Amino acid sequence: MRPLRMAAGVLAAVLLGGASPAVAAPPAPRPDLAGADLVSVRVDGGEVSLRLRDARQAARGEAGHRPDDVRLGPDGGLAARVPQRSEFRFLGAAGRPVWALAGGDPALPVLDTTGVTGGAVTLALTGVTGPGGFAAYTLSGFGTPTPLIGSGNGLPDRVRLPAGTRTGGLVWVFDTPGDHELTFTASVAGSGRPAAPATATWRVTVPPIDPPPDAPPPGAGRPEAAVPPARAVAPPVVPAAVPAPAALAATTPAGAGQRKVIDDGHVDMGPTLTDGRWRIRIKDGTVSPPVWRELGDTVLHVRDTAKITVPDGADHAFLGLPGESVWLLPQAQQDGIVWPGWNTQHETVVGGIRGPVTWTLKGVTGPGAFTLFLTGSFGRPQVLFDGTRLPQELDVPLNTHAHGNWGFGAPGVYHLELAMSATTTGGTAVTDTRTLTFAVGDGTDPGQAVPDGGDRDAPGGRLPRTGESWILPAVVGGLLLFGVGVLLVLIGRRRKARAS
Repeated sequence: MRPLRMAAGVLAAVLLGGASPAVAAPPAPRPDLAGADLVSVRVDGGEVSLRLRDARQAARGEAGHRPDDVRLGPDGGLAARVPQRSEFRFLGAAGRPVWALAGGDPALPVLDTTGVTGGAVTLALTGVTGPGGFAAYTLSGFGTPTPLIGSGNGLPDRVRLPAGTRTGGLVWVFDTPGDHELTFTASVAGSGRPAAPATATWRVTVPPIDPPPDAPPPGAGRPEAAVPPARAVAPPVVPAAVPAPAALAATTPAGAGQRKVIDDGHVDMGPTLTDGRWRIRIKDGTVSPPVWRELGDTVLHVRDTAKITVPDGADHAFLGLPGESVWLLPQAQQDGIVWPGWNTQHETVVGGIRGPVTWTLKGVTGPGAFTLFLTGSFGRPQVLFDGTRLPQELDVPLNTHAHGNWGFGAPGVYHLELAMSATTTGGTAVTDTRTLTFAVGDGTDPGQAVPDGGDRDAPGGRLPRTGESWILPAVVGGLLLFGVGVLLVLIGRRRKARAS
């Protein structure tokens, strides 16, 4: 009787009080931040919006997550100590333990203003709650930080960003474990149309920060380990999930023989699997919609705007002696410089391949040294390919999109012989070998930099720039027509002479 009376009492309390059984709220999404638009500013319908977009949402052009609905951390970051370099003093004393959000990924997050068509964007840090300090900065290819915004150490509380850009190499650093809330307000000026500002809050959980006493910064080994082993492994950059078919439908193959010199904008190298044919191509994002080009039809021109000098210190000794010139295509996008990356995102690859894609650098020819390396969150390099130690391999997971620093030691033409191999879902091994061509320096004619190794299906010849390709055929065609006309006139005169 007692259990029955207790059950009746509970039922009565529910009926009289109007209560209902508690339903647990769904957990807050925790998006992958590798290559993500950590802060995305858009103008929609006369109002500014603030969102967070993972790399897959950004590729699809989706609006992304409301920051208030998302919880970041404690996974995905890395603990380290403030480097000895003076440029990092805004983070505190050298050796101080800190934690970087998304610090272990090869593709750091981005500040995105591509949804704003004109004017400038001001991003203000209008509120910080939590047990410790916060700082945000960007990194150059050589790992030099540029402080943007923060809550202490004299850091500004707002940053001005140009419209229509993606500012890469973004690092968020915290110095104390616990729950933090960062409130940002975005406003747009000079766009020609008034837009109401937007405010949103990012919530970050920082785990205990306990790096070993001699822990190197994220993304870097000891200086003597700058050259990788014979085989390196690249962590995933985009969650390995099949993208929506509509997301990649706009990327179409360019016709064979449509030669192209690219010296600015975003390109990616990656495999495609079309009608059972496995092939390495270049995804050209400098045109809209993007197109997939043959490597044999494409030359990447590295202008002198990419020429810099090797910094002091042992970290970048693999590039040359301090003060020597090097042409560097940086990991983060920079106006006026071609921005090459690599991806395994083509829908035929994501849907038709199992396991990672193995990228092999088989050979390098050129007038100087070649190195491909990553820059970690605290400015230290991690070499992926060293052109003096070949062949070398890199495992690239499916649905990956990443960028690194491409270094060239002298002006001239470079041919990178590379292969990509994988296993199809049906168990068939596939591989392809191609030549990626760079023309380095303003004094190097990219039109003469035809790929080495005969890996192009289309006939060879000079690579014309846009607007130049019709000139030679037109002149040759005109001369042929003129010659045919002269020949017909001469034949006609001879016939008349014989008849008379």
